[in-house]
Amino acid sequence: MAARILNPLSQLGAMRGKAVAFIGLGRMGSEMAYNLFSKTFAQEKDAHFIVCDALKDNATKFASNFTGQFPGAHVSIAETPGEAALSAKTLITMLPSTPQVREVYEEHIMPAFVHLGPQIAGESLAIDSTTLDVKASQAVALRMKDLCVAMVDAPVSGGVTGAKAGTLSFLVGGTEADFRQAEPTLSMMGKRIVHCGPSGAGLGAKIANNLMLGVQQIVTAEALLLGQRLGLDPAVLSGVIGSSTGNCWSVSTNNPVPGALADVSPPCEREYDGGFATNLMLKDMGLALEVGQETSTPLPLGKAAAEVYAQVVKERPELGGKDFSAVYKYLYEQAVSV
Repeated sequence: MAARILNPLSQLGAMRGKAVAFIGLGRMGSEMAYNLFSKTFAQEKDAHFIVCDALKDNATKFASNFTGQFPGAHVSIAETPGEAALSAKTLITMLPSTPQVREVYEEHIMPAFVHLGPQIAGESLAIDSTTLDVKASQAVALRMKDLCVAMVDAPVSGGVTGAKAGTLSFLVGGTEADFRQAEPTLSMMGKRIVHCGPSGAGLGAKIANNLMLGVQQIVTAEALLLGQRLGLDPAVLSGVIGSSTGNCWSVSTNNPVPGALADVSPPCEREYDGGFATNLMLKDMGLALEVGQETSTPLPLGKAAAEVYAQVVKERPELGGKDFSAVYKYLYEQAVSV
């Protein structure tokens, strides 16, 4: 069945209650939407799916691929996030950062719910999986609550690999009731669903996690590079660290040295394509530093790591779109040039 352009008015009423919309079909979002839609379709053949992306080609390609794999699935393409909100009871957003969340919700989704009114809005659920500024997220959630819409912040951990495998961890902020309402949807995209606390708590947990991850990836690159300069085989050294106190995800799963892992295929094996972009890690490090300043929390390693990623992006702009483990490639080249 070919994908259809959405006429939102046709989706109101009974159809809206069976519709799920996904806004933001980037590397993470497309994999998350695929898992959500395919598992929902397996349970409910009359479910309706709606996709929307700033790049319409992304939505068209996703819808075409999905309906090709699942004949009989109903997938529509919304021209705007507002149309998606008008037409779906459940709404998931996976956007780049704070500005996009503000634009999508304040200029499109909120006006749609104003149009729908409190009764229909009160039956709706919004899940935002974007990693963004905590205060901005809380402000959006508060305004959605004023419109009677249940909303949770649910950033993810696990990267593109976890999104594809459906093994993501969702770190959820919101009321207990809203968490329970969102949990079944999240469980179709992830393996571990954690209620971290009230609105913004999921983001706080994600930012703290990525602060550690950003630092670990750099020091992993440094350690493996140092080992190579001392004549050690990266595979041997990775095995030693992997079974010792220095072990971490950046060594055992996202190892930055091609050929260092025998049974895993990290982004370094694909010229650092297909992972968590360096630009996004730099954004997350910036979020951590902002929160650190707001809370008077010293983050010396976080500051140093942010400076390294900023330097990588400035001096090697092409690495900004590569997996952030490409920091190893940058350091390796620096070492060779010495």
